[in-house]
Amino acid sequence: MKQIFTSLLLLCSAVAFSQKTTTDKRFAGLDTAFARVLKDWKAAGFAVAVVEKNKVIYSQGFGYKDYESKIPVTPNTLFAIGSCTKAFTASLLGLLEKDGQVDFDKPVKTYLPALNFFNNDMNNNVTLRDMMSHRTGVARYDYSWYYFQSASRDTLMQRVQFMEPSEPLRKKWQYNNFMFLLQGMVAEKLSGRTWEQNIQDKILTPLGMTNTTVDLAGWLKNKDISKGYDVLNDSIPEKMDYYDISGMAPAGSINSSVNDMAKWLTVWINSGKYAGKEILPSPYVAEAISSQMVIGGGAPGKENPGIYLSNYGLGWMISSYRGHYYVEHGGNIDGFSASTGFFPSDSIGIVVLSNQNGSVVPRIVRNLIADRLLGLKYKDWESDVYNVYREGQSKAKEAKKTGVSSRKYGTSPSHKPTEYAGIYTSPGGESFELEVRQDSMFMHLPRTSLYLKHYHYDIFNVWDKGDIKKNDTSNTDGLKITFLTGETGDISAATIPLERPGPIKFTRQPKTPPVPRDSLEKYTGNYDLMGQTIRCYIKNENKLFVFIAGQPEYELLPVEKDKFRIKILPGYHVKFNSDGKGAITEVVFLQPDGTYTAKKLPEEKK
Repeated sequence: MKQIFTSLLLLCSAVAFSQKTTTDKRFAGLDTAFARVLKDWKAAGFAVAVVEKNKVIYSQGFGYKDYESKIPVTPNTLFAIGSCTKAFTASLLGLLEKDGQVDFDKPVKTYLPALNFFNNDMNNNVTLRDMMSHRTGVARYDYSWYYFQSASRDTLMQRVQFMEPSEPLRKKWQYNNFMFLLQGMVAEKLSGRTWEQNIQDKILTPLGMTNTTVDLAGWLKNKDISKGYDVLNDSIPEKMDYYDISGMAPAGSINSSVNDMAKWLTVWINSGKYAGKEILPSPYVAEAISSQMVIGGGAPGKENPGIYLSNYGLGWMISSYRGHYYVEHGGNIDGFSASTGFFPSDSIGIVVLSNQNGSVVPRIVRNLIADRLLGLKYKDWESDVYNVYREGQSKAKEAKKTGVSSRKYGTSPSHKPTEYAGIYTSPGGESFELEVRQDSMFMHLPRTSLYLKHYHYDIFNVWDKGDIKKNDTSNTDGLKITFLTGETGDISAATIPLERPGPIKFTRQPKTPPVPRDSLEKYTGNYDLMGQTIRCYIKNENKLFVFIAGQPEYELLPVEKDKFRIKILPGYHVKFNSDGKGAITEVVFLQPDGTYTAKKLPEEKK
């Protein structure tokens, strides 16, 4: 009964709180259709605006921006627009091209010398156009920026050189957020101003988009912002934390309202002009909305014969919609989904912003409106999409029941849980800490923690908070981490299949607990190793070192009681042994090629 009441409340309030700003008969009855969309998809809310030629003809909000407090969405409510940001970033390069500062077909390193790709062939050939149209041959690598978050764009750029291409240059379309980060950095370098300042000065201010922000901090200062939601157990909206995408901002950090985004659409519908003033060069606009790279096969199907063509321009996706040329880009970031698109030949633009994670709501709402404005025969998009969704869920459940698993039951990890703990670092600098709490293993990342559950042998399933909340930890088909054992028998590394063409290797270093100086004093002194004197001493207050003539001094990092690892020599350890009274009598060097013991020498009398 409670669930039925909640759904009914959502249905009624969605209609009650919509802002009616038009008497255009083409929109008659949409309130009821949109209320059904909210109900079926358990969505908190959304806003929509429609532009025709140079005029906003429809602008409304539905449902709630704050589901818990039942605060309604308005056309001025700010949502995260995610990857709809990309057209803004690419436009900065369009402005630089107009001024003769860039050539889209020259290697990117011409403008960003500090950038290095995986090999010299890429360094010499990857162009701005390749990055703007996702045809560099490098797959997404989204885990790198999403889980291993960094606010430093230079740090993120340095990871690109470790991204092995999965396809030859210009052979296959592969979406990549890092390539739009790099475009933003090119604009920063050539202009001497940050990406944020460029977006504000070149686009937002000239358009009067005063209700739009370029970062999370600015967004949170606004009074009319939406919370973001996921759907918990396919029943109710569940609030999600905001994601701070500041490091990757050029790929997706803009937050806006449908009223402001309508101004942006007006520019594109009118060949770069707004209120008679040029915002973007018309040659660039034409180029950006023309096909630069084929995404996939575009043959029409039986179900939707009027939908074909699947290409990418410059920061825009290009397709057909029931026989009409359509330019669009979606956007998704934690708790939000968006669609910004327009029909150039029909001078119509539609923007839909929703506060639901990974949602189909923008697509359904957009299609319902487009059919009316284009004078097309009615199609029940809501039922079509919903039925496909339910059918997919049913098939997934059935496949899970009947599927054959490769899991080997009855196996155990090769080490105790505590022996997997440590700091794991990839060649690109991504890093996580693995901690053990009461025999449970957790991966600590910059913005979240993931739970590890044993799968088989030294392979573990990785789950986030969402999986646990949705009681989805029975699923063993998700992301897995594989631990590797080194020559000494210790856990030396872990591999995670974060991206093609192969898993990413993270080298392990045991976490070093701080040890006070007075606890290290007992290890200091001289030791005899087959006639050679070895010195052990303290430097910098609480760092223990060992020195052997003819070799560099080695810093020792504590692993456990009386045992240390040599910092710069993976797999090399030293262990101090004591007599029954606690006095150190010898040091044992544990190396891959054997074990060597050095006896402690008596202290010299002063």
